[in-house]
Amino acid sequence: MDKKKTEEALAEIYRNAQLALTSISDILPEVGEDEEVKAQLHSQHEEYEKFSARAAMLARDCGIELKEPNPMKKAMMWGSIKMSTLKDNSRSHIAEMMIQGTVMGITSLKRTAGELAQKGDERIITLMDEMIAREEEFEKTWKKYV
Repeated sequence: MDKKKTEEALAEIYRNAQLALTSISDILPEVGEDEEVKAQLHSQHEEYEKFSARAAMLARDCGIELKEPNPMKKAMMWGSIKMSTLKDNSRSHIAEMMIQGTVMGITSLKRTAGELAQKGDERIITLMDEMIAREEEFEKTWKKYV
């Protein structure tokens, strides 16, 4: 097993989950009174918390230290979300924002999964495959609001 690839894969899973958690937390206050969208966001937040925790436990088991996402990137995301929802906080716009973030996450996870597929830790490959599948489900869910 290639330790560097393992570290990169776990870091990507963790980073993806952390950025999703941050995005959802930033979007939630902008949703207004749309309880259906709030419920969907809360549900996804819980799922990303689980992926984040599983990645952290695997990292600990493998002796890998995971780093938090870049604070500057988080700040830029926050600003972008605030500006975007200031102009339009409709259900369809929130859905479009969530789809865009989910697609970016799927793309980065699939790229990393392709690099890991042949020589990676089965537990990490499984976690990554589960996260990709879940994000694809999230994308489909949001598309019904657009």
